[in-house]
Amino acid sequence: MLPFILVTSLFFLWGFAHSILDVLNKHFQEVLVISKAKSAMVQAVVYGGYFLMAIPAGRFIRRYGYRKGVVLGLLLYAFGAFLFIPGSKIMSFNFFLFSLFIIGCGLTCLETAANPYVTVLGEPETGASRLNLAQSFNGLGWILGPLVGGLVLFSGNGSGNDSDIALPYLGIGCVVVLVAFLFMRVRLPEIQDADEESVAFVKKKLWRHAHFSMGVLALFCYVAAQTGINSFFINYVTEASIGMDNRDASLLLSFGGMGLFMVGRLSGSSLMKRIPAERLLLYFVGGALLCIGGVITGMGWIGVIALFCCYLFESIMFPTIFALAIRQLGQHTKRASSYLIMSIVGGAIAPVLMGLCGEQEIRNGFYIPLLCFIVIGVYSVFYKKWFTRDDTVLR
Repeated sequence: MLPFILVTSLFFLWGFAHSILDVLNKHFQEVLVISKAKSAMVQAVVYGGYFLMAIPAGRFIRRYGYRKGVVLGLLLYAFGAFLFIPGSKIMSFNFFLFSLFIIGCGLTCLETAANPYVTVLGEPETGASRLNLAQSFNGLGWILGPLVGGLVLFSGNGSGNDSDIALPYLGIGCVVVLVAFLFMRVRLPEIQDADEESVAFVKKKLWRHAHFSMGVLALFCYVAAQTGINSFFINYVTEASIGMDNRDASLLLSFGGMGLFMVGRLSGSSLMKRIPAERLLLYFVGGALLCIGGVITGMGWIGVIALFCCYLFESIMFPTIFALAIRQLGQHTKRASSYLIMSIVGGAIAPVLMGLCGEQEIRNGFYIPLLCFIVIGVYSVFYKKWFTRDDTVLR
C-alpha cells in the first residue's frame, strides 16, 4: 500500500504539468502574437520529449530500477520548471520551448517508471483497475493546472502579464524537489523480471504480440486526441459565442472538463471490477465518438456541452489501453512500457494538425480526434481476439 500511495503522488505532478500547457497555448497566442499552429509547438516539444527520451528512460530503469528512474524524472522536471524564471525575463518563445522540452524528458522518466510499476504491483487481473485508480490523481492535477494557470496568466483584464508566467512553475518546481528528496530517502520494493534475452530476440518476440503492437497505435491515437482537445478547448469556448473570455474558459476547463475527467477515472476503476476492461473501453469510446460529433456539428452551448462530455468518456482510455497492452508480457514489461510511452508523441502531432485545420474556425480541427477515437474503437473490439491468440507469450 505504501509504495502504491507514493507512486500515485507522481500521477498528480505530471497531470498538472500537462494541463497547464493548455493555458500556455492560448497565453502565447496573445502575448507573443503567434498563430494557433505555432502555439501548438508548446505541446509538440513536450510530447516530442517523450518520443526521444522513452527508450533511454527505459534502459535507465532496467539498469538502475524504478526508484532511481523516478528520481531522475523529478530532477529533470524541476530543472525545466525553474528555467521559466529566466524565461519570464527573456520572453523568447524558443527558450520556453526548450524549458518545456526538459520538463517533457522528466515526465517521460516518471511515466515510464510509474505506469508499469502500478500495473504489476498486485494481481494481473486487477492491473487496469489499479492503474485507473492511480490515474484518478492524475485527473486532480489536470483540474488544478488550468485553474492555477487561468487565475495567474489571465488575471485582471483576461490577458495577464509577462512576469506572471514563472509563478506557477516556480511553485511546482519547489514541490517536485521535495518529492524527489522523499523518493531518495524511501526504498520501494523493486519488482524483478526474468533474465532478459538478447536485444534482437526480445524485440522480435515483443512486437509479435498483437495486443501490444496494436496497443501502441491505440495509445498514440488516444494521446493525440486528448492533447488536441485540451490544446484548443479555450479557443473553442471563446469562439462559441457564449460570452466567455480566456479566464472564464480556463476555469470552465478546470472544473468542468477536468472535473468530469477525474470522475470518469474514479468510476471507471470501480466499474472494471464488474465489467472487463476491454468491453468498458468500447462503451466509453462509443460515448466519445458521439460527443466529438456534437463538437463538430454543434453550435454555442450545445457544442460546449458535448466538448465537456468528451472528457468524461476519454478519461479511462490511457490507463486502460496501457494496462491491456502490457498484460502478461512478463520479462518484456519494462521494454514494452518504453515503447508505449514513446507512442505519447501523438500529442506532438495532433495539436499542430488541428491548428492548421482550424485556423479559421477551430471546430474544423476536431476531425482529428474523431479519427483517433475510431482507431481506439477498433482496438477495443478486436482486443480479446488478439490477446487470446497471443496467450502463448513467454511467462
